[in-house]
Amino acid sequence: MKLDSQVQDINIISLKEASIHLSSQIQPHGILLVLEEPELKVLQVSTNTLSVFGIPAENLLQKKLEDLLDPFQIERIQSGLSEQSLDFINPTKIWVRKKGDEYTVFDAVFHRNSQGFLILELEPAISQENIPFLSFYHLARASINQLEKTTNLRQFCQIIVQEVRKVTGFDRVMLYKFDDDGHGSVVAEEKIDSLESYLGLHFPESDIPKPARKLFISNSIRSIPQANAQPVQIFPVNNPVSERPTDLTNSILRSAAPCHLEYLHNMGVGSSLTISLIKDEKLWGLIACHHQVPKYVSYELRKACEFLGRVIFAEISAREETEDYGYRMNLTHIQSRLIEYMSQADNFIDGLVQNQPNLLDLASAQGAAVCFGGKCTLIGETPQEEDLYFLVEWLKNSVAEEVFYTDSLPSIYPDAEKFKNVASGLLAIPISKRNYVLWFRPEVIQTVNWGGDPNNAFALSQLDGNARLCPRKSFDLWKETVRLTSLPWQYVEIKAALELRKAIVNIVLRQADELAQLAEDLERSNAELKKFAYVASHDLQEPLNQVANYVQLLEMRYQEELDADAKEFINYAVEGVSLMQTLIDDVLAYSKVDSQAIAFQLIAVEIPLERALGNLRQRIAETGAVITHDPLPAVMADSTQLMQLFQNLIANAIKFHSDKPPQIHLGAERLEDEWLFSVRDNGIGIDPRFSDRIFIIFQRLHTRDEYPGTGMGLAICKKIIECHRGRIWVESQLGQGATFYFTIPVGGREHERRNGRKAQNNLFS
Repeated sequence: MKLDSQVQDINIISLKEASIHLSSQIQPHGILLVLEEPELKVLQVSTNTLSVFGIPAENLLQKKLEDLLDPFQIERIQSGLSEQSLDFINPTKIWVRKKGDEYTVFDAVFHRNSQGFLILELEPAISQENIPFLSFYHLARASINQLEKTTNLRQFCQIIVQEVRKVTGFDRVMLYKFDDDGHGSVVAEEKIDSLESYLGLHFPESDIPKPARKLFISNSIRSIPQANAQPVQIFPVNNPVSERPTDLTNSILRSAAPCHLEYLHNMGVGSSLTISLIKDEKLWGLIACHHQVPKYVSYELRKACEFLGRVIFAEISAREETEDYGYRMNLTHIQSRLIEYMSQADNFIDGLVQNQPNLLDLASAQGAAVCFGGKCTLIGETPQEEDLYFLVEWLKNSVAEEVFYTDSLPSIYPDAEKFKNVASGLLAIPISKRNYVLWFRPEVIQTVNWGGDPNNAFALSQLDGNARLCPRKSFDLWKETVRLTSLPWQYVEIKAALELRKAIVNIVLRQADELAQLAEDLERSNAELKKFAYVASHDLQEPLNQVANYVQLLEMRYQEELDADAKEFINYAVEGVSLMQTLIDDVLAYSKVDSQAIAFQLIAVEIPLERALGNLRQRIAETGAVITHDPLPAVMADSTQLMQLFQNLIANAIKFHSDKPPQIHLGAERLEDEWLFSVRDNGIGIDPRFSDRIFIIFQRLHTRDEYPGTGMGLAICKKIIECHRGRIWVESQLGQGATFYFTIPVGGREHERRNGRKAQNNLFS
């Protein structure tokens, strides 16, 4: 019977993540009792008590543990249960009378579950005595002595499986390590010769689903002595107090999930023992012991193996860190240098990319990018800048962590496939929501050896109308060619990137504070300069007017007595005063540009242009100038300032005309986010060497005898355009005319101000 695909997907998810810790079955070699404290009253019990105790399960319900055990044992148990940790009582030997004077000895293990109930699990005791401490110590010491003889991590893992197999006698012992992607691989193996080797093979994540991994973390040793045994039911199924199934997370007898038992059967495993290896509260790997036939391992020996696993794994962690030590120290050195470079540079980005070592060295990357303030600075082999903008946008909307890394970017961001050759791997740290530092690694085509086809790791079937997962039957070597992946990012590289992120954020914040202080100082200085210019201009006007008036009065009163030289000197004085007044007017106009641009409005550009042409009509008529223009748009601007801009540019074009009548054309072109205007003439042109100098205040390329003026006109034009958040420049050659270009953003200065404030607010939001 074939399932509907949508139902199938839902069932697979629910079956893979089933709550296996709420099992109502146990393995048949032991007995489980659920007790209510403090009376130790039996609430639930496994149904195999008749064959072991000679008492039916239903007859034990609501009984007290003292009805089953003698007073001496009850007193010892209650004393142990009063301790803060149950490790002091586990395991304890318990004698249960079966018939007459016949006793059965059990290893008793207590634990309290998440629901607050006491769980008692009884396993037949193979030996009457616990393993002595010295034997336990020598067992661990002998293994550690072997480990100390090698420094190679791979050999180290091999010694572990050899020692565990020597202690337990299993047919096969494997050390299984989890990868970052959830899959795992066998990194060490010790086995009998007749078994097929799994060493080096990868196994898919679905072989050990998430619920099973959680249980391996909570319960670090797991024994299945008989994989083919029929499980025993707990009676009743639901706890009569909680009215729910009992949580058996830490149970040593809990029955394995049917899918796992079938998985073991397909591997030819009759019994298993699994020891969890946990690092930083995460499941690092497993020591998996397999036997072809049923095999019971005593509780003491299992605990010895658990202790051995912890001691050995502490050494593994130390060896891993030792092998990484040199690389980690090198990255720490690079990180320190980069922080030093950033602190000394005017722009922190220059400190990351313009020195040695640079950003690439921190993560052994082939390419890197710093995307900050709407601009990407690239180093090494990277995607195109346009692709980076889309990638940053995706990161902004999809990633919330302080660091993001993947060795297969195209698998989660399909657009990355087109630049797989440079960026199949990505490591990214956000400086803010819009600003990122990115590292890239190219595609590395690999061959991965799997234990069976990972694409068919399980199947879905139906039994009695219920869907169930069935594991694969084949574990034969299956080779996969892996594409669209890079070399994986190492933990030390990710950690180094995180540390760099902290440094960058601190430096950017510091520079932002410094810029804010500079802006405040500059604003105060500008205000003082404007006030000075305004006051000075007005104060200078009065004495100049007096000079002009008295010189002209002198000429009028003593006209008959003045010779030609005196009259010429008076004319020089009047012209000097006039020039000085013009200079003062221009300085005053220059100082007022900022204060005039308070609130821009949407205006048609033709209006200020017509006003400018009206003011210049006499010069236009005198020179025979012909002025034309393209259709002009409406922009957000100050009308008076635009009039002054056009008047200055057109007046210059008329003033610096050639021997031909001036031909002046105004152009307008819409770019992506701004308007580009041009004023083209056929005049004498400008030497390209001076294309920047002409916009500096009081700068002139000609004497006043050649061309009159103060040298302020283009400086005023430049300031007007800067107030509109645009740019102005000139393109010209001597004798070939000149074209002045300037831009005004779409939306003008007010638009930019709002965006500027918004950007500041969002920089670290």
